[in-house]
Amino acid sequence: MSKSIGLAFPGQGSQSPGMLPDHFSSLPIFDDVFSKAKDVLGIDFKNLINEGSADELSSTEITQPLLLTANYAIWKSLGIKPEEVSLMAGHSLGEYSAYVAAEALSFEDALKLVSLRAKYMQQAVPEGEGGIAAILGLNREQLSSVCDEVTAKGSLVSMANLNSDSQIVISGTKQGVDLAVNLSKERGAKRAVPLAMSVPSHCKLMTPASIQLTEELNKINFSEPKTKVIQNFSVEHSDDPEIIKNNLVSQLYSPVRWAEIMDLYEQANISHFYECGPGKVLCGLIKRKFKNTEINSLEDINILNSIKAND
Repeated sequence: MSKSIGLAFPGQGSQSPGMLPDHFSSLPIFDDVFSKAKDVLGIDFKNLINEGSADELSSTEITQPLLLTANYAIWKSLGIKPEEVSLMAGHSLGEYSAYVAAEALSFEDALKLVSLRAKYMQQAVPEGEGGIAAILGLNREQLSSVCDEVTAKGSLVSMANLNSDSQIVISGTKQGVDLAVNLSKERGAKRAVPLAMSVPSHCKLMTPASIQLTEELNKINFSEPKTKVIQNFSVEHSDDPEIIKNNLVSQLYSPVRWAEIMDLYEQANISHFYECGPGKVLCGLIKRKFKNTEINSLEDINILNSIKAND
């Protein structure tokens, strides 16, 4: 292929009731992938999408394997090889989708892993005790100062997703996040919005979950990825399965360095950026940043079909 492709797989928050109706109705592989997920986990995700409420879909233990399945179904629908993609990355949970697409990890093993990951994360912080919020309009230094100030007073909160220069997600205890939201507004944040997620990901509260996840990852066979996958924790690619596993564990309690990952994409002169999953969150984060890149979400069935037609 002459064009240079960068793929990004979304994570929690991209799910919605009734999503991807055109994909289900016109792409037979969608039913195949969702049936396989049902065989592995015993959960009918297709039915949940069509019949479930937003609250049901946003439960961490449902959302994580559901999104992995949706991301993988879209990837399989593309019909291209991982070697034809210049760079891959996944946002938080989406990193597992990237490794499945890069054929470093089987879909079945990834389903089992993310289901356990979700379970361990929820167990680490009982629902209602953690918090997560998006802060817009403060830079890293300003928000880091806010988090340090709140944490120093006894309520843990830290930066969780460094999504762009001015859009950062924080997580921690519910009290810590609430205090940081108020202090951020006082310090000039344009918006500070609590997010509907049941687990405060990417902070030290996830340390117990990371210990359990390590044990599960050690049981799983990883292969060398067939293309470059940039990891959330290190902002680097590795061919070493042990490094990949260690970074997936560290990712649980460390910030997602998404803005830096997107800087790498920009430096690599990616000509076509595709968000390989439901929603357009990742496209939205870079639409003003990437100047010479065609940016599209494969949530749009017409975009997906045009890629298939051209290949």
